[in-house]
Amino acid sequence: MKIKYKGMISSDWNECLAPCGPFDPIAFAYPELETDLSNIFRSYTSNQISLSEATRRIAGLLSKPLGEKQMDAYLDASFVTYTGVRDLIKWCKKRDILFMINTTGMQGYFQRAMAKGLLPEGIVVAANRTISYAEHGMELYEVREIEDKAKNTETVMRAYGISPNKVILMGDSGGDGPHFAWGASVGAHLVGSMTKPSLENFCRNKGIEINTRFGVSSSEGEEKDPKREMEVDFMGLVAVIEKLVMGQ
Repeated sequence: MKIKYKGMISSDWNECLAPCGPFDPIAFAYPELETDLSNIFRSYTSNQISLSEATRRIAGLLSKPLGEKQMDAYLDASFVTYTGVRDLIKWCKKRDILFMINTTGMQGYFQRAMAKGLLPEGIVVAANRTISYAEHGMELYEVREIEDKAKNTETVMRAYGISPNKVILMGDSGGDGPHFAWGASVGAHLVGSMTKPSLENFCRNKGIEINTRFGVSSSEGEEKDPKREMEVDFMGLVAVIEKLVMGQ
């Protein structure tokens, strides 16, 4: 029997809940590709190229797909989230709030992270299939283009009978813009997490209001400050969730 969820969080992962990029596992295995991968990442998060074009370019850089052992080696050495993220996911689970990671990152990253116990059980994942392994029992959806984030959130929201006004969307960059545009159209609550200028610009140009800004927001041309970002405790979002989802 399906759980009757009180509400739902659908969040990006990279540089939103975790201080890493979607292509970091590839750069870990093939450090000589790091600059090319970083440039591709910035191009699609700033809406200069599509996600499918980004993955096509990445596939062209690789002689073969990243294997499970290579992904495991990356996770063993480098898996990290922002402070309090796993606690927040567990907090949501205990209160019947569905937590969905909805990202352009790779399915294989989350499949192996789940198999290794690095992420709490019971989350829903939507991610890109460019790197994908055995599913390990998780509820899994595909993100081929950034527009798929909204489609995936809506699919899960409807499947579990969750009202749009009990849905919280979280994103950090322009790649989350279409997700936010959909959220604004249905009355979801929009949270900018570690908000980048590309998301601010997208929302301003589309007349979209970011309801809550959380964490360290950066200005145009400003360097990231990893130390400050890691000082942010994501359990600080509990008050926002309680007010919106639980009416407290």
